[in-house]
Amino acid sequence: MKSKDLAMRIVGTIFGVVGLFHLLRIITGVSFIIAGWSIPMWLDVMGFLATGLLCGWLWLLSVSRDK
Repeated sequence: MKSKDLAMRIVGTIFGVVGLFHLLRIITGVSFIIAGWSIPMWLDVMGFLATGLLCGWLWLLSVSRDK
């Protein structure tokens, strides 16, 4: 495996873990308040979608480069 492929898989995995944390917050409904500002739940939905897409994209790129 090339170092670029390994790097894409590592970064893709990190995006996947962050996406799982967003999903966990969506499921549990935990509220976060930062500097007096309540983080809206729609922000986690967008974060889950974005990190999930990036995770899948990077993993697909790393697999397609192996061939």
